[in-house]
Amino acid sequence: MNRVLNFSAGPAALPFEVLSQAQRELLDFNGTGMSVMEQSHRGKAYETVHMRAIARLRQLMKIPDDYSVVFLQGGASMQFAQVPLNFLSAGQKAAYVVNGTWGDKAIAEAKIVAASRGAEVLLAASSKDAKGSYQSAPLQPLWSVPNEAAYVHYASNETIHGIQYGISDALPSLESRGISTICDMSSDLMWRPINVSDFSMIYAGAQKNLGPSGVTLLIAKRKFLDVGDSRIPKMLQYRTHAEADSLYNTPPTFAIYLVDLVLGWIEQQGGLEAIERLNRNKASAIYGAIEASGGFYRCPVEASQRSVMNVVVRLPDERAEEAFVAQAEQAGFVGLKGHRSAGGIRVSLYNAVTLEAAQRLAAFMTSFAASF
Repeated sequence: MNRVLNFSAGPAALPFEVLSQAQRELLDFNGTGMSVMEQSHRGKAYETVHMRAIARLRQLMKIPDDYSVVFLQGGASMQFAQVPLNFLSAGQKAAYVVNGTWGDKAIAEAKIVAASRGAEVLLAASSKDAKGSYQSAPLQPLWSVPNEAAYVHYASNETIHGIQYGISDALPSLESRGISTICDMSSDLMWRPINVSDFSMIYAGAQKNLGPSGVTLLIAKRKFLDVGDSRIPKMLQYRTHAEADSLYNTPPTFAIYLVDLVLGWIEQQGGLEAIERLNRNKASAIYGAIEASGGFYRCPVEASQRSVMNVVVRLPDERAEEAFVAQAEQAGFVGLKGHRSAGGIRVSLYNAVTLEAAQRLAAFMTSFAASF
């Protein structure tokens, strides 16, 4: 076996131990004589996996009892429309904070929904510069959110631009003002402990820190879900899936099985506190190589908001960046090319990326800079 070191932005690396267990159990899950993919989602064998995954999430994240934990399909991008469909009614206003591409997409979808039902979507804050790029995230004191807002929405980590909230302090929230705060945590949920109570709703695509693509996690106050619009189709109502324990229709059973295995792996690592130490050490290795390069590498992001999950790197020119990606692949490092809309290099350091992998990449960066 010749496994590469995967720094892809997503679908991202999965723990080797998880993949190995899934391989062992693929044909015969738990002595049932068939794969977990073949199990009925109403059967006891799969139900055990499903409910254990929810219980592990509750324990690892210290999710309060008055919050629902829900598995959805459609990806995080589906939530860009599903959030306003549920929580933005005629005559209401919703506020959006934008610090990158995913915030742009979220507010664009919300405006479509708002226009169809006589509601309003406000841009509460944006860090887009004159060139249409992003190098920071708007600090909470700069958010312009009216007290009557139905909710405020933002992304905690922008994968494309390498910008992250809450690196050295708590994530921003307006719950203390009585404003429901919704956060897209697709690319940094479970990189460290957070206070779930600071949010009315959190959602995240699984394919970064939680498991494979195909399943989306929702964590929300039950009282918040209860105010959702009951006039939209049942499949689009969050309460439908919360009340049915994510079993209203056939869920993505194999993806949830893998999420359960990943959560078990996080437990074995020592929980989210241990995962945070690991992630900070990985990021320090890469940012250290950037700072030690004498300007050959640079990170365009405001230093206090440089993402622990997605390190954005620029080299002297595109020729150098192309050479870096090509030589890195030859050396066994993959997934380093920046997003097509931003260019450059992007090093994604999700939970399953090992410290050794980050250190090896940092050493490669140093040798490449010296030889180019």
